[in-house]
Amino acid sequence: MSLDKHEMAALVARDIEAGSFVNLGIGQPTLVADHLPADAGIVLHTENGMLNMGPAATGEQIDPDLINAGKVPVTELPGSAYFHHADSFAMMRGGHLDVCVLGAFQVSARGDLANWHTGEPDAIPAVGGAMDLAVGAKSVYVMMTLLTKDGSPKLVPECTYPLTGLGCVNRVYTDLATFVITAGGVVVRETFGITFDELSSRLAVPLREAE
Repeated sequence: MSLDKHEMAALVARDIEAGSFVNLGIGQPTLVADHLPADAGIVLHTENGMLNMGPAATGEQIDPDLINAGKVPVTELPGSAYFHHADSFAMMRGGHLDVCVLGAFQVSARGDLANWHTGEPDAIPAVGGAMDLAVGAKSVYVMMTLLTKDGSPKLVPECTYPLTGLGCVNRVYTDLATFVITAGGVVVRETFGITFDELSSRLAVPLREAE
């Protein structure tokens, strides 16, 4: 069976090292917060000015002033800090984040990222802080479905959409497989509900199995 978005988020959370400073982008990546071990010491950074964000808020926990990148109410953990938007971007651009997790329209075989505009005339571009995160974080993980609604691959030889960053993606987590982008090509770590050969037949990107 392919993975649902919560199972994908759990996989990403599994691979984030204890003590990391992490930013979670809008959309599916925000779900990663709900799967991080409470004792791992992972500090979540938000570009709207918060450090040590907690999981999504429910019931009486909801404070409309505390939201994540997707405007979903979140909790604050002990030691949370708040700061100016400019300071938040300085943290992003200054190399202070260990990992950022972003959604994507496309990722190329060499790790180029396209996630802010599809290039369609009626599409609304949404740059946000993605460009700053793509070049500022030490590792960039992408979380996305592998195929579009019409079955087209999002992991491609070359991006055809406007680029967010060049050669910045390290790992790609999808509903059908997880991938590592290396200097020697795209490595498949694991597959879900599909064989390696079936996966290879659906993508134009040359794949290697993990050793």
